[in-house]
Amino acid sequence: MKKTILLAAGSILCMHVMAQDQPVKEAPKISFSGYVEAYYSFDLNEPADHLRPGFLYNHNRHNELNVNLAYLKGSYASDRVRANLSIMAGTYAQYNLAAESELMRHIYEANVGLCVGKNVWVDAGIMPSHIGFESAITKDNMTLSRSLGAENSPYYEAGAKITWTPNEKWTLAAMYLNGWQRIKRVNGNQTPGFGTQITFKPSSKVTLNWSTFVGNDKPDSVRQMRYFNDVYGIFNITDKFSLIAGFDYGLEQKEKGKSDLNNWYTPVLMAKYAFTDKIALAGRYEYYNDENGVIIATGTPNGFKTSGYSLNFDVAPVSNVLFRLEGKLYNSKNDIFVKNTEVKNSNVALTASLAVSF
Repeated sequence: MKKTILLAAGSILCMHVMAQDQPVKEAPKISFSGYVEAYYSFDLNEPADHLRPGFLYNHNRHNELNVNLAYLKGSYASDRVRANLSIMAGTYAQYNLAAESELMRHIYEANVGLCVGKNVWVDAGIMPSHIGFESAITKDNMTLSRSLGAENSPYYEAGAKITWTPNEKWTLAAMYLNGWQRIKRVNGNQTPGFGTQITFKPSSKVTLNWSTFVGNDKPDSVRQMRYFNDVYGIFNITDKFSLIAGFDYGLEQKEKGKSDLNNWYTPVLMAKYAFTDKIALAGRYEYYNDENGVIIATGTPNGFKTSGYSLNFDVAPVSNVLFRLEGKLYNSKNDIFVKNTEVKNSNVALTASLAVSF
């Protein structure tokens, strides 16, 4: 009898220990969030149509109060499945998604993901771009306005992505895409786009990233393959001072079937100093060289060769509210900016924004 009791007790204890060793599955989580950013921008060239230069897609309406981006987002997350859906409005959606259908212009994010192995996820749908360190959400960026590199490379992408995170330092991803910032493919285009991303975080203060894109953004009858590289580093040097350095370099065939290539490139450097948790100052220098007008066509002898300078002052009175004020100057090699009937080589703008997240 004693042996039976001891055996039963041992079995129960063993089952209890084994149960403790099994990973506890987290209950699925559903969450909701939102974001609204209003802005006022005054362009000293005073465009009559209230539209700032065509290579800008954020904060691009002159002398009027407007909404740059507002969205509502729902997310679902479990051990094996995740999903996101965000509906948006604002001038960002109006201008940056002008090539998409009316319905798709209001989709900021719509994707589902499945965990297919240890730290391996496959996601598909409409997703934020894997290129660059800036997004359309102003509060997440070091500066109020976007850099020229961000404004003229993808903010979003549609396709499928596989992501592997082997440890806390490395993240590797590969994408099959509908094109260069495309939800709807270009008519006559059957060429898939591909992307890669490698992110390395050697410490909590440093992030290094290399992203690529290969594809064709034109009908196959005039196919011109594009090859794009985006490299950047984020350096939190102290609790108050941080730097971002980036460099984009792109190549595209001049003609279908030819080996000759056009190229463009853009370096950018940003710095931020936080005086307190509520007050910060940030500045940016950038240069964009697109002599052959692959991305930004000007019709001028030197193409688009433009330097940019900006300085912004930030105040966060509470954790979910951010007020920003920025002055920005563009200076170009050729006269590409218009004031009344005069063309000139510079553009100056002042912009203020108020963002609330919840």
